[in-house]
Amino acid sequence: MRLSLFFTISLLFALSVGGIAAEDAYKLVNEIPIGGEGGWDILTIDSAARRLYLSHATKVVVVDIDSNKVVGEIADTPGVHAFVPLPELGRGFSSNGKENKSSMVDLQTLKTVTKIDTGESPDAIAYDADHREVCVFDHRGKSATVIDANAPKVTATIPLDGQPEFGVWDKAAGRIYCNLEDKNEVAVIDTAKHQVIATWPLAPGEEPSGIALDAAHHRLFATC
Repeated sequence: MRLSLFFTISLLFALSVGGIAAEDAYKLVNEIPIGGEGGWDILTIDSAARRLYLSHATKVVVVDIDSNKVVGEIADTPGVHAFVPLPELGRGFSSNGKENKSSMVDLQTLKTVTKIDTGESPDAIAYDADHREVCVFDHRGKSATVIDANAPKVTATIPLDGQPEFGVWDKAAGRIYCNLEDKNEVAVIDTAKHQVIATWPLAPGEEPSGIALDAAHHRLFATC
């Protein structure tokens, strides 16, 4: 199967000319062969460094988005789901789902500096830049592990009422919103208190996965 050999990143160019039909608004620009075996999960872009971080089974592949080439990889991340770069700190954090750990990585060398224990099956990650805390969502552990990005060390473990799938930080409200996939809800986490302060039902939506925040209009979107 082609997916086992290549992960195709389709770069789309939006045509802004008025009156163009919707089906003509985008076109394929390029494909970037990644190679290797195993599954894929969350993509993260570091706009300042012009890098794409791609979670790929046991490693994180690093792509230069100007040259469209693989420029390195972060090894020893078994069952990795996500990687979040923190350029202001010169480091990044992964969620290693198969070993219940988060790797702290030097962004210059792409070498692992240390690993921090998390809950069971860490998956998505949200970063609270105000408190400089990394929130790792433990899918089977039904919790969120909060890591001090400076130390690094675990500062809190937040119990959740279901299995977290994805989260997003809301700077204006001082909150992190997290999809609870098996409960069809969004958990609202107070980042200062490290507590769930509300749950919002998504019915009739089921099994919420992706989540995004429109910060300008303060609207939350969850895909079900």
